[in-house]
Amino acid sequence: MKKNTEDMGNKPSQKVLVVDDEEPILELLKYNLEKQGYDVRTAIDGQGAVEVARKFHPDLVLLDIMMPKMDGVEACRQIRAMPELANTFIVFLTARAEEYSEIAAFDVGADDYILKPIKPRALMSRIGAFFRRDSKKKNTSSQIKIGDLLIDRTSYTIRLKDKEISLPKKEFELLFFLAQNPNKVFNRDDLLQNIWGSDVYVLARTVDVHIRKVREKIGDDYITTVKGVGYKFNLG
Repeated sequence: MKKNTEDMGNKPSQKVLVVDDEEPILELLKYNLEKQGYDVRTAIDGQGAVEVARKFHPDLVLLDIMMPKMDGVEACRQIRAMPELANTFIVFLTARAEEYSEIAAFDVGADDYILKPIKPRALMSRIGAFFRRDSKKKNTSSQIKIGDLLIDRTSYTIRLKDKEISLPKKEFELLFFLAQNPNKVFNRDDLLQNIWGSDVYVLARTVDVHIRKVREKIGDDYITTVKGVGYKFNLG
């Protein structure tokens, strides 16, 4: 993903895909994003989103849930399955306020969940914060090797016993953060603050979902649940 510039005189170069079946919303978001300098593509349903994402390789996807042909949750699942889009931010922008919809979104790899109605200036600020935080993390890239597990933040890759494992961006960042602080217990609020940041509201259960998904891919030996407290990475 390209770095965002800190100079307000230069325009950002990131690519954004906007997906919504309401034309006025698409036009509003496209106008505001292009005004900020983003390269924007649009789609009117989940199926179109997957097709555009495969060719366009967006840095960020704004995704509605209720759409024809394929809903946003399934579209997110399919986009997350593309290795070349593992580092793409996916932000749900939806009128669905039910908790189960939010949980479903994070369960398939969403980075954020924002409720309509849209506040364009606030949304642009939030998108900018995503890219700035991502740029800072890339500037502090490094490797962690513990036993058979190698975590490389420079390339966002993981190898376990010479087998390469693909993790979505937030799962990778969660694993890397815990591995950076071995044998230290973090509660859910600590992890939400350090991985998602204070400018993004997500449910505490989101941490549990991401921990479960990481364990499914690297096994149960590395991350331990400390009952009633939180999680820690086992150094051995």
